[in-house]
Amino acid sequence: MSRLPSHFQWLTDRYPAIAAAYEKLGQEVHQAGPLDARTRALLKVAISGAARLEGGLHAHVRKAVAAGVTADEIYSALLLLIPTIGFPGAMAALAWARDILDPGHRRSG
Repeated sequence: MSRLPSHFQWLTDRYPAIAAAYEKLGQEVHQAGPLDARTRALLKVAISGAARLEGGLHAHVRKAVAAGVTADEIYSALLLLIPTIGFPGAMAALAWARDILDPGHRRSG
């Protein structure tokens, strides 16, 4: 996986106890339920897209791919956003996913 975003690295360096607590919370939440790693990763992609969190979506697409989720599965999950958050929001999420999955594409507009 690629290195951490600089602002998260800054937080980790400046406030290590907070960063460690955040990581621990994430681990506990992941272990609390019956969902497998692939399902959790795909859900986090969709949640990031629905919340319109570009950086979060980038990070969760990377993590989903590392967990074995395919590009088609990621795109399919994000298409499900169309009736929920609307076409423009879903298109933004798809574009953000393409930033990671198809880095050679040229985003316009």
